[in-house]
Amino acid sequence: MGSGQVTDWQGKNVTVAGLGVSGVPAARVLHGLGAHVTVVNDGDDERARTQAAELEALGVTVRLGDGDTLPKGTELIVTAPGWRPDKPLFRAAGQAGVPVWGDVELAWRLRGRDGGKAAPWLAVTGTNGKTTTVQMLAAILEAAGLRTAAVGNIGVSLLDAVLGEERYDVLAVELSSYQLHWAPSLRAHSAAVLNLAPDHLDWHGSMEAYAADKGRIYEGNRVACVYNAADKATEDLVREADVEEGCRAVGFTLGTPGPSQLGVVDGILVDRAFVENRQENAQELAEVSDVTPPAPHNIANALAAAALARAFGVPAQAVRDGLRAFTPDAHRIAHVADVDGVAYVDDSKATNTHAAQASLAAYESIVWIAGGLAKGATFDELVASAAKRLRGAVLIGADRALIRDALARHAPEVPVVDLDRTDTGAMLQAVQEARRLARPGDTVLLAPACASMDMFANYNRRGEAFAEAASGLGA
Repeated sequence: MGSGQVTDWQGKNVTVAGLGVSGVPAARVLHGLGAHVTVVNDGDDERARTQAAELEALGVTVRLGDGDTLPKGTELIVTAPGWRPDKPLFRAAGQAGVPVWGDVELAWRLRGRDGGKAAPWLAVTGTNGKTTTVQMLAAILEAAGLRTAAVGNIGVSLLDAVLGEERYDVLAVELSSYQLHWAPSLRAHSAAVLNLAPDHLDWHGSMEAYAADKGRIYEGNRVACVYNAADKATEDLVREADVEEGCRAVGFTLGTPGPSQLGVVDGILVDRAFVENRQENAQELAEVSDVTPPAPHNIANALAAAALARAFGVPAQAVRDGLRAFTPDAHRIAHVADVDGVAYVDDSKATNTHAAQASLAAYESIVWIAGGLAKGATFDELVASAAKRLRGAVLIGADRALIRDALARHAPEVPVVDLDRTDTGAMLQAVQEARRLARPGDTVLLAPACASMDMFANYNRRGEAFAEAASGLGA
């Protein structure tokens, strides 16, 4: 069961590791295919018990509170992407010769199962920008008249996409490093790695292992491996990939593009990769003003999306129309208020230093609201790169001292307000303190560079609290 396409699931003993957004659909699908399914789950809370009851009503066996023991007779494990590779369950599987797939791997192997033509996958990964890029890509594909959907790590089940009644021409697929780790046979039409920065190293064990899992997205690509010309690590992953004959390396850059690149010339997004005589010719795709918001990192996202769309044969006009139609999700560098000549911008989604650095680079004079759970991050490089742009800083959250110390080292002249509180009401005080520091023409920017769970349920709640506080200033 470890290598070839499984055609007969009847009677196969499959263990699904983890309930939740991926485990429950996987269990349902496998049960429907005739497999004997056992679900194991670490937790035994009310939500897990509710999900277990629904699956047990179908005839699925569920074991709550024990996600480490390999059920007897298991022939395959299908795991939730976030389960760490060093769990005892997987060690036992390795010793027993039991393969482990993720839900992405399962979806890949089940595509086209009903005899229909399987939709190609245009896949995107990277430390930051994945969701926005995949949504931009889907908007461009739709503008070209193609039936598509943004699926995967974006929160839409790939299993539903490949097995549902909807027939797609192509899928825009967001993939996390976790998902790629558990997807050994995935072979995309074309794929992009947007950027690489340290993240989830506690899960992967090292930066090298994290990068290697990201690089899996290029394996077996048919048409194009899209990389970030400003991030050499992404190009290195292309060089290391085993791709199909004729697959091309295509770069994107915020500067003037060379042959086989997409880039920017005089405010125009241009293509020198998917044109005839790319040594001399270029194709205009869109204007920088067609991208919302036109921050540098978001222009890079748009270029990556355009490269994947062009690899699929999409015309230039559809790139422009799709980017114009695209609306970014909330809490991604979203302008939420203007008060007394000061702009208030919510980038609560900037949960790591790499994302925060891109956000800070988009504005000239900033009062920065930052802090939360650092997840092992350090902040010296981030603060040093942004120091000249900072009017002031307001720090919140459990690990704010790490940012305070970095500011003392690299931006000692920047006034800092250190709020010694981790309750949700701290955001209102943070915004009020930021208003005090700001001058007309400044931007008060929530780009925390940290996770939110010390104070808020998620980054969405944190962003909502910021937007509510900022909007209330003008009342």
